[in-house]
Amino acid sequence: MNGRTVFFERPELDRLLRFYGRMVAAGEWRDYALDALPDRALFSVYRRTSEAPLFQIEKRPEEARKNGAYSVRAVDGRILRRGHELERVLAVLEPKRMRVVGD
Repeated sequence: MNGRTVFFERPELDRLLRFYGRMVAAGEWRDYALDALPDRALFSVYRRTSEAPLFQIEKRPEEARKNGAYSVRAVDGRILRRGHELERVLAVLEPKRMRVVGD
């Protein structure tokens, strides 16, 4: 280990917090946590503070060449999306747009 930790850079963190703000405004999320670990950075989102995270957005620089540095994990550990661009990975969490269909 090199003693360093991985963290989100300012543009990545800005994008995550803007997305989080939209989801809070929609009533979907209520809390978040940031973790900087030796091998990855985590942005965890919660519906309620006392629960396990609904999703974890992960940055793993060592995976950047292979699968992309970013991934989204569900509460059960499944990887919902993995990729090289944070914006495209976050798209898996976009609320589905509902339309009213007329008679």
